[in-house]
Amino acid sequence: MTTIYTSDKAPKFPLPFSHAVKAGDMVYVAGQVGVNPATLEPLEGIREQTAQCIRNIEVILQEAGLTLDHIVRITTHLASLDDQPGYNEVYASMIKEPYPARMTVSSSLGPFLIEMEATAYVGSKRGE
Repeated sequence: MTTIYTSDKAPKFPLPFSHAVKAGDMVYVAGQVGVNPATLEPLEGIREQTAQCIRNIEVILQEAGLTLDHIVRITTHLASLDDQPGYNEVYASMIKEPYPARMTVSSSLGPFLIEMEATAYVGSKRGE
């Protein structure tokens, strides 16, 4: 059985996807970009876009009764790998240790500097 989660606080693009899907004990959060959730306009700079991506993931996880501490894996797409220092700085300030497993790749993202997707485990928080 699967459960679909949607948050009114996360951006809603006119595209065919769910904010998150729960399958078994896993919640898969769709890729989030650094936009103003109300206007869908990209925020300025990698730090601002990274923080917004993480806030979007957080409000979606809250719909499933979870927190950022339930994330076990994050995949990040950066438009430019030159943005890694700013991304890492914000990531480390918002995601607690022990950190989730992570992969970062370079991708063509149109007007966005970053896109992040997350996988969360319902059973426990990281490190428990």
